[in-house]
Amino acid sequence: MSDDIITGFDMEVQPPYVDKAYKSTILRAPTKPLIVARKSLSDSTGPLFQDFNIGELDHDLTKNSIKVSEPLGERIVVHGRVMDEYGHPIPHTLVEIWQANAAGRYVHKVDQHNAPLDPNFLGAGRCLTDAQGFYKFYTIKPGAYPWGNHHNAWRPAHIHLSVFGNAISSRLITQMYFPNDPLFQYDPIFNAVPEKGRSLLVSKFDLAITEPEFALGYRFDIVLRGHNATPFENR
Repeated sequence: MSDDIITGFDMEVQPPYVDKAYKSTILRAPTKPLIVARKSLSDSTGPLFQDFNIGELDHDLTKNSIKVSEPLGERIVVHGRVMDEYGHPIPHTLVEIWQANAAGRYVHKVDQHNAPLDPNFLGAGRCLTDAQGFYKFYTIKPGAYPWGNHHNAWRPAHIHLSVFGNAISSRLITQMYFPNDPLFQYDPIFNAVPEKGRSLLVSKFDLAITEPEFALGYRFDIVLRGHNATPFENR
């Protein structure tokens, strides 16, 4: 992945920094032109992610907690390919995910939503893409949750994904949604993305990756640049 990962985006796909319906953007988005920070020597000479010691169960959110039993909820497999605008794979890059549990609650002190925590589910995982750019996670389908943006506001079920370049400073963050969610039309975060880009955030049911009698499969490819680039929160 090149250092210019955050250039070359189609703005008919990417969300704006400020969207009035998504209220927190009004306070958090930059109001002045962005400044490109000068890179230090450590940005280019630091450890590479392919040198990281990824744990055997880091990619399996159904097993990577200190568990007493299986986590509650619908088991799913989430897989896909990280690639550039030409369809070339991005190998050996770090992909991280985090999400709410099946009841729609995160393992985080800020999340005080009146829904149960699952002691067998941490809601976070990581893996490296293989030589062909593919990644794969086992997890639980997340639940919807209220978020206080407006009256009766609920977030559609989603999973956050982070993709790193060749340094900590090269990072892109996005969200993956599930097909045919009835909450799409009511969610300002999803609708802040231009219409052209919304379908790029919705995963596709994948029977080929579905494991019989165990877990349904969903595919979510991540394209880093170009006209079909995945919409990112921090391009």
